[in-house]
Amino acid sequence: MKTQDTFKFAETHEWASIEDDGLVWVGISNHAQEALGDVMFFQAPKIGQQVEQGETVAAIESVKAASDIHAPISGEIIALNEEIDSSPEAVNTRPYAIWLFKIKPISAEMLSTNLNNLMSLTQYESKVGA
Repeated sequence: MKTQDTFKFAETHEWASIEDDGLVWVGISNHAQEALGDVMFFQAPKIGQQVEQGETVAAIESVKAASDIHAPISGEIIALNEEIDSSPEAVNTRPYAIWLFKIKPISAEMLSTNLNNLMSLTQYESKVGA
């Protein structure tokens, strides 16, 4: 996995990491985990589920609140991080190291279009006041 400096961020606080194999790993930002507080549960999307950029695909719950997780790109959910099932609180200590699910983009062209709708780390931090 790459570093958050190379991630792309959605306004809804998800990050996307485009890996060398073409898959996109998805997690939540540090800002999001701080706002949530102690994460207690992750309701994962389904493997094989087709998703559109911006669509609600999962949920994450903490002692403070529940929050929807949106797909940062369009594609197919192809993997879930099993660590989240047993240790959802890991998101609080390592938000940029803990991915929630992986998406296989529909196409390279669609991925490029979707990425243009996301922000760099600097743009995201400026938006959230980090």
